[in-house]
Amino acid sequence: MKDIEYAAARSVDEAVGLLAARGDKARILAGGTDILVQLREGLRDADLIVDVKKIPELVGLSHDAKRGLRLGASTPCYRIYRDAKICAAYPALADAARIIGGWQIQSRASIGGNLCNSSPAADSIPALIAHDARCVIAGPSGRRTVPVAEFCTAPGRNVLARGELLVTLEFPPVGDGEGARYLRFIPRNEMDIAVVGAGVWVKLNAAKDTIAAARIGLAAVAPTPLPATEVGAWLAGKPATAATFAEAGDRARRLAKPISDMRSPAEYRLHIVGVLVTRALAGAVDRARGIVIGHSPNGQEH
Repeated sequence: MKDIEYAAARSVDEAVGLLAARGDKARILAGGTDILVQLREGLRDADLIVDVKKIPELVGLSHDAKRGLRLGASTPCYRIYRDAKICAAYPALADAARIIGGWQIQSRASIGGNLCNSSPAADSIPALIAHDARCVIAGPSGRRTVPVAEFCTAPGRNVLARGELLVTLEFPPVGDGEGARYLRFIPRNEMDIAVVGAGVWVKLNAAKDTIAAARIGLAAVAPTPLPATEVGAWLAGKPATAATFAEAGDRARRLAKPISDMRSPAEYRLHIVGVLVTRALAGAVDRARGIVIGHSPNGQEH
């Protein structure tokens, strides 16, 4: 068994210094729900684990109606969906946080960790794309900001360079007539990896009968989580009707480039993309109109 050093950083600068010194042999421990399994199974290698749970900025959460939401990268998932104001303002984020692992996992797992794991099937990333979240990254050269839609570069890879870590996720403030939804399809009721995931955000006009703007993010249909930018642009100005939602689902299907694997053949994924985008759009519009969508304990809507 290989010896691995452990360090609990107390500040962002300390964490950056440790990561920069060890390079590819240092790994972040945000919640540990992914990295510890990967190390045990030999999927990742490390000489040093840097625990960032003791850095206040990384476990903080603040929401202001004028400035939006700032979410520390290591903030546990349960803190999101137990906050009624955040659930109301950023509902697709709450949808995703509810279904990342089981209840025990959600006391440790974080949205930032899920993003940095950079799986094409990650539940959080389509919701982050839908909500137009931005990554605040710290490194030896200072801080920089990257849209979540540009963060992942390949399966399991992202834009983080040597010595860099994700510090916070920033979400824009929410206005009237906005709604969002995240849905995924899995073979089991919970604690499974998405066959397809779809995150949708919409803004309606004053009469709430027309889509003024929209964003869509897709999971498990491309090498990286896929921003369906073309579909969002097409939706602008369209009536908020079932026919529009179905056409958007068809357009999203044409953008998808899924593979066949042990969870699903590509052809089935293509079908599910259209179904989920159609349903997620309907849910997002309902929320924008003030209709409450409830959840059972396992995160399913009712």
